[in-house]
Amino acid sequence: MYNSHYYCVIMAGGIGSRFWPISRRDKPKQFLDFSSTGFSFLRFTYNRMKAVLPEENIIVVSLERYRNLVMEQLPELKEENLLLEPYGRNTAPCLTFATYTILKRDPLAVMVATPADLVINRHIIFNEAINTVLSYAAREDSIITLGIVPTRPETNFGYIQTLDPVTTDKPVKIKTFTEKPDIELARVFIESGEFLWNSGIFVGRVSAIREELERHVPEITNLWKGWRDKLGTPEQKQFLEKVYMDCPMLSIDYGVMEKTSNAWVYPVKFKWADIGNWSALYDYLAHHDENGNASNFVGKSLLKDCSGNILYSGKAKKLTAVRGLDDYIVIDTKDVLLICPRDEDKFTEFLSELAMPEFEDYR
Repeated sequence: MYNSHYYCVIMAGGIGSRFWPISRRDKPKQFLDFSSTGFSFLRFTYNRMKAVLPEENIIVVSLERYRNLVMEQLPELKEENLLLEPYGRNTAPCLTFATYTILKRDPLAVMVATPADLVINRHIIFNEAINTVLSYAAREDSIITLGIVPTRPETNFGYIQTLDPVTTDKPVKIKTFTEKPDIELARVFIESGEFLWNSGIFVGRVSAIREELERHVPEITNLWKGWRDKLGTPEQKQFLEKVYMDCPMLSIDYGVMEKTSNAWVYPVKFKWADIGNWSALYDYLAHHDENGNASNFVGKSLLKDCSGNILYSGKAKKLTAVRGLDDYIVIDTKDVLLICPRDEDKFTEFLSELAMPEFEDYR
C-alpha cells in the first residue's frame, strides 16, 4: 500500500531554449519524444513516479500556455493536480506554488520534487531510494537531495560536496554546491571521493520546505499572503496573476538549497542523466553509428567522412546527406535548418541572436 501522505511535484514549465530548434516556445523539450518510443520526458516521469506513490498525489506544475499539452499527454491527470503558472519564474516560485497548494490539502504531506526532463534507468534501485528518502524526510526537518554516485569526471552536471564521507545507506550533510566545473576540477572532485552529481530531485516534509522558503526567499513568499483563502477557489487565477507579475526569477538551488543549514544528500546508484544540453542529448539519442554520429532520423540519411555529430530530421520523405563534418549539430525541422558546432559556448552565443525581433516567429 502507498502512503497517502506522499506526494510528487513534477516541474514541467521550462521552455527548453537550449534545444532550439527542436524545442520551441510552443512545444518545449519536456513534451517531446527524443527516444522514439512514443513517450515524452513528461510521460516517462509521470509513469516513474506513479510506481512509488499514489497517482492521485502527483502534481504537475507548468505554464498556462501548456495546459492542453499536459492534458493531451497525461489525460488521467486530475484537473486540480495541474498547477498552471501565468509566467515562468524558475523553480523557487514554482515550488512555492506547489508547497502552499499541497499544505492546504494535507498538512502532513511529504513531497518529492523532480524536473520533468530527467532520464532514469534501474527503476528498482530508484524506487527503493525514493521510498527510503521519503521515510527519512517524514521524520526530520531536513530537505534531502538525491545525489548520484559519479562514474566519471563530467562537466555537464552540478556537484554536491558532502561534509562527511559518502556512504550509500544514509543521508549525508551537504557542505557545498558547485555548478558545472571544467574538466580538471571535475577530476579533482571525483578523486576526492567527497562529491556527488546533483540529480535535481529533492524530498522533504512540505511544512519544512515551507519554513525554508519563507526563511530564505521572503521576496517570493511575502507575495503569497492570503494563499489559504485564494488557492483552489475561483479567485486563484487573479491571485496568481498578481503574485507572478511581481515575482523575481529564482531557482530553488540558489534561493534555498545553497543557504539552508538543513540540506542533506542521499547517495544513489541508479542510472541518471539530466538532458540539459546537446552533450547530454548526444549520449541519450538512440542511434550512434561506428563514427560516433548520434542521430534520430525519421527519414533516410547518407553520411560520409563524418564523426561526432548530432543529426536530427523530422521529415519522413527527406534524405539528409552530409559529408566531411565533425562535431557539429545538424537539425532540420519544418521551418528551420540549424548547422552549428556542438561546442556549448558557441551554440549559446549563436542562440542569443534569436532575441532579435526578426526571428520572433522562429523562437
